[in-house]
Amino acid sequence: MKASLLLGAAALLLSAPAVAQTSPNGVKAISPPGAPKPVGAWGLGSRAGDLVFMAGMQGFGPDGKLPPDPETRIRQAFLNIKALAASEGASLHDCVRVTVYLSDLHRYAGIVDKVQAELWGNPPYPPRTMVEVQRLFDDDIIEVDTVFYAPVKK
Repeated sequence: MKASLLLGAAALLLSAPAVAQTSPNGVKAISPPGAPKPVGAWGLGSRAGDLVFMAGMQGFGPDGKLPPDPETRIRQAFLNIKALAASEGASLHDCVRVTVYLSDLHRYAGIVDKVQAELWGNPPYPPRTMVEVQRLFDDDIIEVDTVFYAPVKK
C-alpha cells in the first residue's frame, strides 16, 4: 500500500508542469547558464519589456566565496552585476538606477566610488543611492541593486 502511494505521488510530481519562467503579462525570469542558482523564494532578476531588474548582488566570487579584501569584494559585486546585465544584452552604461547597501557607509563609500568609476570608465554614471544597513546576508559588507535599460531584440 505504501509503495503504491509513493509511486502515485511520484507520478503526480513528474507529470506536473514546470514552474513558469515567464508571467502571463510577459515578465521573464533571468537565469543565464553558469549563474548561481538562488536558494529560496527569489530570483536573480526579471525582464519587463525593455527594463531589466536585478536582485541585490553581493561580492561572491566564481568559487562561491566572499573575498576577504573589501575592495575585491566590492569590485566582485559590480562584476557580478555586469555579467548578469551582459546576459540580457546590456552594459554598465545601460544602468538607469543603482542602490548600494553597505554595512559601514563611512568605511566603504569611497571604495564604492573608486570601483564604480573604474568599471564605468567615463560618465555618465547612473543615479545612485547609498544606504548604511545594520546587517546583510552572510554578514557581507555590500549588496548592489540595479535596473538596466536593455531593449528587447526583435
